[in-house]
Amino acid sequence: MKLPRDLSGEKMVKHLCRHWEYRQVHQVGSHVILETNSPGHQRIAVPEHHPLRVGTLNAILAAVAGHKGVTKEEILKGV
Repeated sequence: MKLPRDLSGEKMVKHLCRHWEYRQVHQVGSHVILETNSPGHQRIAVPEHHPLRVGTLNAILAAVAGHKGVTKEEILKGV
């Protein structure tokens, strides 16, 4: 799977909040802290950079996919 090269951090935050049960807790500098309690507690930081670097995006997707028990492709649907 090829990761998108033009995805912004802001768009990723909105997508995770709308579709994956995350909520924005606070922001530290350019990093938005997201939290979920479904299926267990998890906090992740998403930088509000445009575009997100490929390695950063991959790490965010891997963390969310591992926690939610889905694939990275499923997370990216609709972004």
